Parts: sequence; structure tokens; C-alpha cells
Amino acid sequence: MPQKYLKDLHNEHTTWIKNLEFCRDEMKTYTHRLEEIITRNTKVDITAQVEHFQNQFIRQNEVIDELKHDINAEEHKIAENAKANNVATDHRKFDENEELVDRMQMFDKIFDELKTDFTRFAANAL
Repeated sequence: MPQKYLKDLHNEHTTWIKNLEFCRDEMKTYTHRLEEIITRNTKVDITAQVEHFQNQFIRQNEVIDELKHDINAEEHKIAENAKANNVATDHRKFDENEELVDRMQMFDKIFDELKTDFTRFAANAL
């Protein structure tokens, strides 16, 4: 299992949390766009696509909640480790949670694809 300095892990986790919050804010904007689209266009195929994106946004928000919970759990582990061994914490390394790294990378990939698909849909729907 790869290791990183505690400070580097903490910074990475902080960056992830900020990124997840940014994605959540983006989805709020996209949800408002969906509301505009559905009020202007009630075709069956558009309504089905709106529902699809609503479901995708709900699921991505759930994933964000799960990831934030797991990131905070990792932060707790780091804090406990630092508290238990508080000598030279800036020079110590801690195991990086590779599964969490993979999940964050997968989230970023899926979210980028969702944004691209939604942007394309929104441009054609209005």
C-alpha cells in the first residue's frame, strides 16, 4: 500500500471535499436548467431525458455523500494516528487508501461524462 506524508494526505482530502462540494453546486445549477427545459418543452422524449438527468443528479449527490463520509473517516484515522504518535508528525507517512483514490477518480470521470452529456442535451432541448 503506498504511503504519503500526513500533511499531503490531509491536503488531498481537503481538495477532494472542495471538489465534491463544487460538483454538488454544479448539479444545483443543472437542476435549475432542467426546470427551465421542462417548462419550455414538454415533448415526451425531452421529458424522458429530463427524468434521466434528474435521476443521475440524485445518484451523483448520493455518491458525493458517500465519498465525503469516507474521506472524513480517513481524516479521523489520520488524526487518531497523529494524536497517538504526536512526535514528528510532519515527517511520518501513513497508508493511502487506494480504494478511496480509485473511487474519487471514477467519480471525476463519471461526473465529467455526465456534465458533457447534460450540456449537449440542454443545448439541443432549448
